[in-house]
Amino acid sequence: MSVGCLYVVSTPIGNLEDITSRAVRILKEADLIAAEDTRHTRKLTAHYGIKTPLRSYYQYNRFRQADKLLQLLDEGRKIALVSNAGTPGISDPGSHLVRLALEKGIRVEPIPGPTALIAALSVSGLAGTNFIFYGWLSPKGGRRKRELESLEGEHRTIIFYEAPHRLLRTIRDIHEVLGDRDMVIGRELTKKFEEVLRGRVSELIAIFEERKPRGEFTLILNSKK
Repeated sequence: MSVGCLYVVSTPIGNLEDITSRAVRILKEADLIAAEDTRHTRKLTAHYGIKTPLRSYYQYNRFRQADKLLQLLDEGRKIALVSNAGTPGISDPGSHLVRLALEKGIRVEPIPGPTALIAALSVSGLAGTNFIFYGWLSPKGGRRKRELESLEGEHRTIIFYEAPHRLLRTIRDIHEVLGDRDMVIGRELTKKFEEVLRGRVSELIAIFEERKPRGEFTLILNSKK
C-alpha cells in the first residue's frame, strides 16, 4: 500500500495574488484540501480554478477529523492542509495533524509562503535579527497580564497577534506591564485597507481610544533597552 503525503500549504493573508505558483499547483493536484474554513478557502480555489474537494478541519473538530484524514493518507492520498490565511501550524490547529502524520511515518512537505508576522516585521523598522513570536495572548485579563509579566525581561523584539475587540485592552496591558516602548501595529496586511501604525505604546492607545479597531492585527513591540 502506498503512503500519501500531507502538504502544509501557505495561502494569502489578504491579497489573493500573494500565493506561489507551486502552492496553486499542489492545491490542484491534491486529492483533498483540509481547510480551517471551507467557505473562506472556496474564495481562493474559485479565483484560481481549483476543483479539488474541500473538507473542514478546524479547532473544534480536529480530533475527529484527524483520524479520517490519516486514514486517507495511509491509503496513499495526497492532502493539502490550509488555514484561513498564512502558514498552517502558526497559531492554528494545523500542528495537531502534522504531529500525528509524522508519528505514523507519513511524509509531510512544506509549501512555504505568506505569514503575517514576517510581513509585519519586514516593514516595522524594528530589529528583526532576534525576535520572539508569542502569538495570541490570553483573552482573560488576569492571565494576559501574567503572560506579559513573563516577558518583562525579554530583550528581543516581541510579536503578538490580536483580535479587534481585544486590541485596546491588550495594548493598555502592554503599557502597564512592559512600559511605554516603541510599537508597530499592522492592520489588515496586504488587504484593501492595509495600515501600519508606528509610535509609542501610549500614542497607539490614544489612536484606538478615538476610533474602533477593525480588522486583524499584528503587534510588534520593540526590545527592552
